[in-house]
Amino acid sequence: MRPNVLFICTDQQRFDALGAYGNPHISTPNLDRLAGEGVLFENCYVQNPVCAPSRASLMTGRYVSAHGLHANGVDIDPGAEMVTKLLADDGYDCGLVGKFHLGACFAGRSEPRLDDGFRVFRWAHDPYPGSSENAYHRWLRAAHPDLYAQARAGAVGWDELPTEAHYSRWIGEETIEFLRDGRRDDAPFFFVANFFDPHHGFGAPPEYRARYDAAALPPRVGAEGEPASKPPIFAEASKDSYAGHARGFADYTDDELDEVRAAYYAMVTLVDDEVGRILDTLEAEGLADDTVVVFTSDHGEMLGDHRLMLKGPFHYDCAVRVPLIVRWPGRFAPARRPELVQWVDVAPTFLDLAGAAPSPRHQGASLRGLLTGGDPGWRDWALCQYRDSGHAYDPPVHATMLRHDRWKLVVHHGAPASTRERTGELYDLESDPDELVNRWADPAHRDV
Repeated sequence: MRPNVLFICTDQQRFDALGAYGNPHISTPNLDRLAGEGVLFENCYVQNPVCAPSRASLMTGRYVSAHGLHANGVDIDPGAEMVTKLLADDGYDCGLVGKFHLGACFAGRSEPRLDDGFRVFRWAHDPYPGSSENAYHRWLRAAHPDLYAQARAGAVGWDELPTEAHYSRWIGEETIEFLRDGRRDDAPFFFVANFFDPHHGFGAPPEYRARYDAAALPPRVGAEGEPASKPPIFAEASKDSYAGHARGFADYTDDELDEVRAAYYAMVTLVDDEVGRILDTLEAEGLADDTVVVFTSDHGEMLGDHRLMLKGPFHYDCAVRVPLIVRWPGRFAPARRPELVQWVDVAPTFLDLAGAAPSPRHQGASLRGLLTGGDPGWRDWALCQYRDSGHAYDPPVHATMLRHDRWKLVVHHGAPASTRERTGELYDLESDPDELVNRWADPAHRDV
């Protein structure tokens, strides 16, 4: 049987922002239930800590150095092979709601449409004013004209709109509509629900923000001497995020940092409630047993850990390790898998589960063996490539991460790629899971 596939993706959700990943301070009952009924991958790494390069790796099954979309603000090669196109050509009814981000969307520009295979394409890059093609704004203007007018006038923030008008609610509504009435009856479906939250700006509907006491959340992770014990770019980024385009950690008060974390957790809980509504609809429509549900995120968020905010040339686990949960009732027994898996593995997995031919362009591998109980030959490493991928630094920053066994190595490249000093990071994740002690220059670890 060819299953339906429901792919749910958030934006900027670190791996530990879920109860199922061991966080007792965040409320995610629906995603925790999904994890309990499916396979949870404990060590899933994205291929870049910034949105567009990471999402391109997902859609193409290729590393950043291969697909070429190396930074936000860069359009992917219009001839790039999309996994959704392969699925559509193989008979799947493909749809998307929300973010896509395989092209530049700055200054109100609409994202160029690709040969992507989507029959349904309800695109909205983010909740904020911009492109006239933003389907969320069209919905909000029609469904909640008063709230839309207030947000346009600045009387209420786009992130703080009431739940019934929020961007995350819109994603839930559009997904539910597709499951009930929008899908074709004569074909299996592949539907992408791309949430924007918990991306910054850090805000949530008041009814969700009220669920968290900012002062009661756990302290930020860090060590005495950070960021001086790390490559020089960390001191720059601690002072100014996004190469000076956003506030750096140093500009936040302790109270503001606590508030950011509380708002971030509130955004995740809002998404969790929408996922719950979507899963309930799968059940009500009789689709749950025939649908593979995948939940993940495109990268993480520093949240003040290591004296850093947002994202950038950082390869800490909170930046590049993400949740990955896969459920197919009756086919995949509930399990937790410790293997190192990557976002380049997701597209090959989709094709494998659909019974479609594998793509010779894919650099990842299908997760089916791990999903069904084990794969003794599975690779024991993960690769992440940052190529001045966020707001450009001067001089540019290029860094490559290799995760292998208990170790994480990050090389910060120098000449000829940049005039920056060649330096790096080395962490023993067994003895130092929070990545506090940089062993790059330790003579005792030279061989490692």
